[in-house]
Amino acid sequence: MNEHCVIFITAGSKEEAEKLSRGMVENKLAFCVNTVPGIQSTYHWEGKIHVDDEILLIVKTRQEKYDALENWVKQQHSYDVPEIISLPILKGLHEYLKGIDDWVTR
Repeated sequence: MNEHCVIFITAGSKEEAEKLSRGMVENKLAFCVNTVPGIQSTYHWEGKIHVDDEILLIVKTRQEKYDALENWVKQQHSYDVPEIISLPILKGLHEYLKGIDDWVTR
């Protein structure tokens, strides 16, 4: 099984992105969160096509932390249904993956 994953989360404001990023790292749900400003999301929601400016969070963590991270984000996020998508990390620099393991406790 892959032990590590990357999780994509979108946020509607810089303030929310900062709150989510800091909270995930401080609570040891994530080792690192990259913030990518200035994305545009086009999506179908409640019968309509929407186009919104958002911020993308790229979260690195352990697979076993996904459920706790998802629950925490759902409680903190302003969206009723936030985007939270996990992808496995198939390979990575050993020292970086060890950094995830050392911070995100099992």
